[in-house]
Amino acid sequence: MTWADAFPNLLIGLREGLEAGLVVSILLAAVRKAAPAGADDGPGPGRQTSKISTAPVWLGVLGAVMLSGSFAAVLTFSTGVLSSRAQQAAGGLLSVLAVGLVTAMIFWMRRTAAGLTARLRGEVARAAAIGAGALTITAFLAVSREGLETTLFLWSAARASGQTTGPLAGAAVGLAAAVALCWLLYRRAVRLNVAAFFSRTAVALIVIAAGVLAYGLGDLQDAGLLSGQRWIAFDLTAHAHPGSWWVSLITGVTELTPKMTVLQVVAWIAYLAVVIPAFARAGRPAAQPGTEPPGTSGPAGRWQRLAGHRWERLAARRPWAVAGVLVVTPAVAAGAAIAALPAASAASTTAVTITRTGCAPNWTSASAGTQTFTVDNESGMPGEINLDDSSGDILAEIETIGPGTSAELTATLNGGTYVFKCFMGSQPVTESAPVQVAADGSAIPASRTANSPVSSVPVAVKPVTVAELAGPNKEYQAYAAQQLSDLASAVALIQADLRRGNVAAAKKDWLTAQLAWERVGASYDSFGDLGLAVDGLPDGLTGGVTDKHFTGLHRLEYGLWHGQSAASLLPVAATLASNVAVVQRNLTSDDLAGDPTNLPLRAHEILEDALRDHLSGIDDLGGGAALAATYADLQVTTAVLGYLTPLLNSRQPGLPAIAGNQLSILKQALLATRVNGQWESLTAVSVSARERVDAAIDAALETLSAVPDLLEVRPVH
Repeated sequence: MTWADAFPNLLIGLREGLEAGLVVSILLAAVRKAAPAGADDGPGPGRQTSKISTAPVWLGVLGAVMLSGSFAAVLTFSTGVLSSRAQQAAGGLLSVLAVGLVTAMIFWMRRTAAGLTARLRGEVARAAAIGAGALTITAFLAVSREGLETTLFLWSAARASGQTTGPLAGAAVGLAAAVALCWLLYRRAVRLNVAAFFSRTAVALIVIAAGVLAYGLGDLQDAGLLSGQRWIAFDLTAHAHPGSWWVSLITGVTELTPKMTVLQVVAWIAYLAVVIPAFARAGRPAAQPGTEPPGTSGPAGRWQRLAGHRWERLAARRPWAVAGVLVVTPAVAAGAAIAALPAASAASTTAVTITRTGCAPNWTSASAGTQTFTVDNESGMPGEINLDDSSGDILAEIETIGPGTSAELTATLNGGTYVFKCFMGSQPVTESAPVQVAADGSAIPASRTANSPVSSVPVAVKPVTVAELAGPNKEYQAYAAQQLSDLASAVALIQADLRRGNVAAAKKDWLTAQLAWERVGASYDSFGDLGLAVDGLPDGLTGGVTDKHFTGLHRLEYGLWHGQSAASLLPVAATLASNVAVVQRNLTSDDLAGDPTNLPLRAHEILEDALRDHLSGIDDLGGGAALAATYADLQVTTAVLGYLTPLLNSRQPGLPAIAGNQLSILKQALLATRVNGQWESLTAVSVSARERVDAAIDAALETLSAVPDLLEVRPVH
């Protein structure tokens, strides 16, 4: 929401513009009332009635505007050629500096608003006695302070909002309103209590400054200049999407974000706790207006004392030369500074475009080394851009990028697979095509778009052998053995609970046991009769849930949630413990997990089993563990995919990265269904939450469906 980002900058533009405008208005009024040096003030026909020209004042104002504009240009272009980390460091330091200057300005105006007119008139009288050049310098120094301060704070606020359109539009409206109000004041069409206006707007400006301070410190943490980047105070992104209207409103007005570190939160609270009470206690200046010598107080007076008498003598002799220097020098200096900046190398800069439906679709290859990406956001929405490696770690990021804006991201790529992830507005997360960089540094072009499923095997696929699968399968067996050990321990706890008659504890331990079994990865009856004995359903049994052949975890589930006594369930638990022990002894047999050729099937079928049985609700016999069990299936699927990643990347580069990202989305969707850390049943969660889980698991299954074909062991003829 652009207007939410525009509001704080509108307030800054209005307040700072009014402050500078009042200075100009007072200077103009004082000049018009001042008589030239040596004028005859007495009555009579010979009395001089001419007044000093206001042109020198306007030239000084023009010089101040040129200085502020030049400063803004240098800020923009100088940070644009820096690396992502250097940009964060520069932005963070300048944000902190801007907050310091604005805070000082707020207290200065609190003390001096009532006496500002008298002081500036004194300075004008002193300048008029010297000449037109001194008037130009007086106006330049009086306005440039406000202009530089405003420029820096607006730049920091725009950076914090992640876009330029909204902040600049708000600032422009605020400045225009300030100009109109100052003109009306000068014409005396309206009356304004200046001191009251600045006091009442100060609190809102303090809140905005606190947000800019927190954002600046976050930038310094991202740049590595401050520690605590991973010490997160809160992360509400799962519940408060950055693109939603109410989050945009809060962020736009306060500069706070849904995810903040402890340092950011502490700094925000501490700033408000210190500054607001101090501002409330700050009184009016002790000295009454006019008690200090003209030209010796206020910002312009301080600058004039530093300028010294040499400037005054020069201004008296060469007024137009002084004006020309003040107007031209900032532009020339800024142009020279920008021209001296190192230009980004075309060979090392890659253009990346973000659209409403695609994330970096034009990124197809990359080489090893330091890469700079110019990210153009054409999606029409604000968002966040991440560059991830194959393990899912964030290599580089742009925390906020506004619609219609560009930002640079710099990262060092080594051999491996990389993918862009785009979090734009309230839209689902999109991903680029994976790009693989070979170990020797050469680029391997992406073969397809990231959001298209891997539904078929490429024309030429290197055959896989049993020997190649043996190593990953041993890793899986070790993982499954640990889960079986956890399962045996949980079943022992159930037996102890039942002996004590503690059904509530038995229910809790049953869930632990069920999830441990899910993490074993015994999908689609792949463990045969032993798997059915441990986790079978009563389907097909003559007696249904009361059939004597119905055993295992689901038999316990039915009894625990249907009022059966602890004593009657003890034999069921004993049988379960015995069957689990048999599975442990036979885990490496070909009937269970000993055959390596079955491992690629598990990468797809474990989650397919979850969709078929858990998310349909057909295996829920009272425990309501469908979502929790699906999460456990997700965990073992992720483990299996990890074991197979080297083999997959050599045949379908980037497939594990795509599948891994889709599994991460499924993970977040599942975790979002929990309430206070507790898993809910299928019937308790909202329809939208269920839909997100269903969509995520469907996408992951479509990608994983290619794994069995890619890693199929072909028969030897």
